[in-house]
Amino acid sequence: MAILGGGQALSSSFVDGYSDFLAHHGLAARASAMLQLGSSVPLGIYAAIMYARLRRLGIRVPGPAIALYGGVTASVMLAGSALVAWTAGQSAVAAQPNLVHALGILAFASGGVAHLLGLGLLVAGIAVPALVLRLLPAQLSWAGLVIAAVCEFSVLAMVVEPLQVLVPIGRFTSLAWIIAAGFLIPPTRRTHHRRTRQKENS
Repeated sequence: MAILGGGQALSSSFVDGYSDFLAHHGLAARASAMLQLGSSVPLGIYAAIMYARLRRLGIRVPGPAIALYGGVTASVMLAGSALVAWTAGQSAVAAQPNLVHALGILAFASGGVAHLLGLGLLVAGIAVPALVLRLLPAQLSWAGLVIAAVCEFSVLAMVVEPLQVLVPIGRFTSLAWIIAAGFLIPPTRRTHHRRTRQKENS
């Protein structure tokens, strides 16, 4: 967005000049929305893969299903936010400041708070069984629980505006965490048992 917007970018739909930016840089907003929509797809795929992997490891508790539900919810909310932002970037819409403002708030609610609620469930659904069964280092599992809590508490930003800072914190820490978990959680029971034996021997 900054490249196509001449060095300018939108940090929030609540900032002054939101409507003016879209009126003059609709292409930048639409391109950003396109990339956001694209990013929602691998997030949903990740949730499905982690669900299958945890089930393959013999986990029969609700954790994997919660992770799948959270990941799909986060993916859908992110996609919905992208479509709303794309709509706001249309020339005919951008010329109506009140409509643009309403769409901006809806984009924030879906791609911010609602997206994080799902993302937090994805992280928690992986972190809890990983902690109990030692699929991940304990510090990383506990970090996942803290991150998941931040994501869930971000819903308070809907009524307490200063808590909007939880949205970027929860988003970026969650993404970093699920990437790490994707690399570290063993794909099969055999791999898990081999890693466990190696740790015991060392």
